[in-house]
Amino acid sequence: MATSVEVKDKQRTGNKRFVSGVVEGFYGRPWTMEQRTELFKREQKWGLNTYLYAPKDDYKHRMYWRDLYCPEEAGQLIALISAAKQHNIDFIYAISPGLDITFSNRKEVTALKRKLDQVRDFGCSSFSLLFDDIETEMCPADKQAFSSFAHAQVAITNEVYQHLGEPETFLFCPTGQRGDHADYCAAFCTPNVSQSSYLHTVGDKLLPGIDVLWTGPKVVSHKISVKSIEEVSSVLKRAPVIWDNIHANDYDPQRIFMGPFKDRPTELIPKLRGVLTNPNCEFHPNFVAIHTLATWCKACSNGAAKDVEMGDEEQDPCYSPQKALILALTDWLPVFLCTDQPTAGSKKESCDEEPMQTDLGEGSYVPEPGENPLYTAEPLTLEDLKLLSDLFYLPYEHGSTARTMLHQLDWLKRHSQTVKTAEWCSRARHFDDMCEAVVRMFNRLSNAPNRSILYDLYNYICDIKSGVNMAQAYIKSLGGLGKPSAQLMSGDLEPWRFRGGLSGEFQRMLPGHGNRDLFKHPPKTAVFCIRPYCPEDQMEVQNIFMAMQRERQIQVPSLTQPRLISDMLSTGDISPTPQCALVLEDELGVCGYMLALTDTKAATANIQGDMNHSAFEDFPSLVTGQVLPRVSDPSPAKRMIEQLLSAVKSCGSRGVFCELRHSERRMLDFYAKLGSFNPIKMAGLPQDVIAMGTSL
Repeated sequence: MATSVEVKDKQRTGNKRFVSGVVEGFYGRPWTMEQRTELFKREQKWGLNTYLYAPKDDYKHRMYWRDLYCPEEAGQLIALISAAKQHNIDFIYAISPGLDITFSNRKEVTALKRKLDQVRDFGCSSFSLLFDDIETEMCPADKQAFSSFAHAQVAITNEVYQHLGEPETFLFCPTGQRGDHADYCAAFCTPNVSQSSYLHTVGDKLLPGIDVLWTGPKVVSHKISVKSIEEVSSVLKRAPVIWDNIHANDYDPQRIFMGPFKDRPTELIPKLRGVLTNPNCEFHPNFVAIHTLATWCKACSNGAAKDVEMGDEEQDPCYSPQKALILALTDWLPVFLCTDQPTAGSKKESCDEEPMQTDLGEGSYVPEPGENPLYTAEPLTLEDLKLLSDLFYLPYEHGSTARTMLHQLDWLKRHSQTVKTAEWCSRARHFDDMCEAVVRMFNRLSNAPNRSILYDLYNYICDIKSGVNMAQAYIKSLGGLGKPSAQLMSGDLEPWRFRGGLSGEFQRMLPGHGNRDLFKHPPKTAVFCIRPYCPEDQMEVQNIFMAMQRERQIQVPSLTQPRLISDMLSTGDISPTPQCALVLEDELGVCGYMLALTDTKAATANIQGDMNHSAFEDFPSLVTGQVLPRVSDPSPAKRMIEQLLSAVKSCGSRGVFCELRHSERRMLDFYAKLGSFNPIKMAGLPQDVIAMGTSL
């Protein structure tokens, strides 16, 4: 029997209930089965109803979408789908075939149907086809069969939808790359939403029972207005389901977001098919994002009990982000203080606020009079969690305490010539007090009984504590209360004194160098485009290769010296296999490349005759690539190698290898962190070169 909430959901969206819940759709390590089960419990408790399974790093969801799940994987998915049903959560299985599918090839369509039939046999009844983050250029065969990219996508989506018996929930995600086609957000539409031929094709041709995912004005939308939703709904001829990236952090490994769901008026609810949040990669810090979304979804339920009462001062009479945040943090605090870790399966279920040092039985150490007392950790407080949220708020704004700290630090620096005045001293004391509060929060979080949450948060809170300590020491030195200035300004710092890596180098070159999470205006996310390599790109690829060689002070071998196959591939002396070469572009132009030879033995038979060709039996294909240092985020390169490996595999290759010099630390680290590439023995290589390979 349908609950009263489900009835009201269906009243708002015709015969279908309002979709509300969570997307696991980020790039990075997927959540564990235990964490997903815990998510289902929370969703049911808070009134949400949907989970969209779309982890980008599940290879059989995206990269190897044609491959069926093995018995072990099938068992896990069956258990997960069953757990969702137990908690009345609609499990939507998403598949993303757009990296390399040929829409006009009937074998490809059959493979897609076979894969979804397998998942349907697992007990899944809701599905989604995702065409986000792919190339917008069709292959020659598809160009002959379809008049546009949109027609190709819609045709296969309609066919799969009907093959599955027209399920009640079936979602379609438009394409999300810059190009000649409209996308899943307004910013990428060409020329705009109302005139987008792509969106008009989707609206006209997509069967009415299929819903469309939409991220709003941008990929990470600051605000979503009623007017913008009305515009896209008119073009799509249906209300969209919002795929909301407001709490997503997979595009920046130094940021995490624990502010409330906000800047989406509740007037949107009757104009939408649903809202799904695609939150932080880390599972535990998403408590606030999901909890506040649930409060927002219930805000306009006629007759339903509201979690928070709104005051007259609220802009939205049905929802207050700040009150929803306090409600979420209040519910989250006992989870921190609970020694039981729901996702770890521990036996103890005590949520008492106990200090860490509680065992004073026989044999326990008791200090003598005059000795230091035993250390007892102070329990975490609601104020600590408010501060935590303020420091890691939302992509487009900091919390109130973070803004105050920034303003005070800026003022104290600009008025450092007046350090003896009462106002400067008062502001300095206030700033120092706020810094001390951050340190206390860090210490209490570090000693919180629930270690699972701490492990997800630790790198972030450690980073913010370090940045605050440096700012605190700097202000004290200005006021003559300490002498850290020599340490702070010295050119011979130890690594732990500054933000490291390439990101840190960039920050220290900027006028407002310091901890990036404390910038008044967070840096914009760079947009990268991955596209097929063409002959005109040869010079750009060669320039990138030569630039990286010069940076590492590597002398390119002369024609009389042994040369690596990868070098000759990069310099254009050997042409890559057609359809197995990609370039990476940003707003400044080509900034990286990945090239492949599918049959290395044949292509290089007369070049490296002394190489042990027996290795080619397991690793017949070669890949090589470089990315310029200005691409500090590894995600675009990772996506590029995923697409390239998929293309090489589709050509029938069983394995690939790459040649790397010991000095190429960045690319060595890149391949190592992929997890699939491992060192292999390959005779005939120079002493400073190692080979790494992976099976396909």
